[in-house]
Amino acid sequence: MPSAPLPDWVLARRRIIGERVRAARKARKVSQERLGELVDLDRKTINRIEQGSYATLIDHLLLIADALDVPLTDLVR
Repeated sequence: MPSAPLPDWVLARRRIIGERVRAARKARKVSQERLGELVDLDRKTINRIEQGSYATLIDHLLLIADALDVPLTDLVR
């Protein structure tokens, strides 16, 4: 992580990605807890990703997209 504060646009994009993760999860009727089990993350981390308060790894987004059977591009476009 950079030592300087992140620009507002980065934080805004993080929130948008989180909203898309949440929408995809809900569309597939998967709980945060179950998604966490599928991708080996705890429920709190899934919640932080969805809230946009967690700087998630691309690896996590790849696992989430796979678990929810959505293209990664749908989450980050």
